Amino acid sequence: MELSARYFDALALLVAEPGRLVSKDRFMDEVWRGIPVTDEALTQCVRTLRKQLGDDAAKPRFIETVPKHGYRFVAPVDATGAPVAAEPKRSWGDTMLLAGAGTIGGGIAGFIGGLIYGFAAASQPLAPGMGAFSVLLVLLCITILLALMGGAGVAFGIATSIRFGGRYAPILGGMLGGFLTGAVVKFLGLDAFHLLIGRSPGDITGPFEGVIIGAAVGIGYVVAGLLEPGPRWRRIAVAVIFGAFGGLLVAVLGGHMMGGSLDLLAHQFPDSQLRIERVGAWFGESGFGRISQIVTAALEGGLFGGGVVTAMRLARRSLG
Repeated sequence: MELSARYFDALALLVAEPGRLVSKDRFMDEVWRGIPVTDEALTQCVRTLRKQLGDDAAKPRFIETVPKHGYRFVAPVDATGAPVAAEPKRSWGDTMLLAGAGTIGGGIAGFIGGLIYGFAAASQPLAPGMGAFSVLLVLLCITILLALMGGAGVAFGIATSIRFGGRYAPILGGMLGGFLTGAVVKFLGLDAFHLLIGRSPGDITGPFEGVIIGAAVGIGYVVAGLLEPGPRWRRIAVAVIFGAFGGLLVAVLGGHMMGGSLDLLAHQFPDSQLRIERVGAWFGESGFGRISQIVTAALEGGLFGGGVVTAMRLARRSLG
């Protein structure tokens, strides 16, 4: 539904004075210009504006009602006068719900990635007694577990930053969450390999990769918020693009996402049956080469960013 000229004038009046009370008399004088109307006409105007903005009168993010006096535009306004969707302060219950949604979104991304790597590895010649389904299942479980951990760390960092920080705080929150999760995963993984077999798998995914991906997801979350209200596909596309760029940056800077880490493990332990060279063949390489690493890193980042941000935005919408 498009706004009429009069309703647009009412919105412009509110936005022109952010944080200040705009009285009913001013609406009558500057919007209706002296034309006799009832208070219900103004109420209907504000109701329509809220609907277009995706606002809620009970928990206003844009237009706040001041009973018997008028209305106030409470969202931040940028230098051009455009309203910016501010994140409302959240309770700890809301924070945990947002973090849980992001965790699930990360897990879904891990499931999709696990299927890709699982089918690639299962297509290789296997050792006697090892079925393709076993390979697929093992890789699927590993990728889902790691994606759940990554999603939990990044999503909790973003959700917590919303509670305490400003508009761009989710970027820092995503970075910190990614760093801590990456550090825990790497150090525990290295210790586990040393304890069990006395050897290190090498430079697998860790805090460096976590910071970059966490920042990318945080940026995607912020930008997706700036596109509200609007088509959902745009917000999903933004999250995927920023996540993919983060994964691409990791690979270009010499880091390793899941595919790169699996390839490292396969080469550090020659007797293992873990092989994902089939992925390289998709890009015309004889093994898991540079192109494969860059493309799969971007794919992983896009899946992860899209899953985490979309899930958190859906949960946030349900909270109002």
